[in-house]
Amino acid sequence: MAEGSGAKGAPHPFTDAELAWMGEHLTEMRRSAYGQRLVYQSLGFGFVVGLAAHVGGYLLRPSPPTEPFGLLADLLYALGFALWTGVVVVLFVQIIPEIKRRQIKRWLDGYEATLREKARAGSDQASGDDQAPPAR
Repeated sequence: MAEGSGAKGAPHPFTDAELAWMGEHLTEMRRSAYGQRLVYQSLGFGFVVGLAAHVGGYLLRPSPPTEPFGLLADLLYALGFALWTGVVVVLFVQIIPEIKRRQIKRWLDGYEATLREKARAGSDQASGDDQAPPAR
């Protein structure tokens, strides 16, 4: 049975130089793959392109309403408006609540860790008192 991504005896998919580069940039690659960086970049790109299309359509609309250019200006205006306002909606409905959820989770984890440390310190003191030799 073949192991990995290639068949048995097939050459490795990466060269030594590529493996070395990937090793140097592994944390950044993991952050990109598992983090929200791609989502934020896509939203930023969508916002900028949408705003540019909206403004471009707005500027083209007052031009003489010849059939193809008037339609193009209206479509560009509507597409831009829909794109940038969609990004704003996603920001308020998904991104900001997710950031707050992570922040609250970090606070709760810190709170629970502090309680565990205090409980451990209290149990260490109690066990230390039990093992002390009695004073005579």
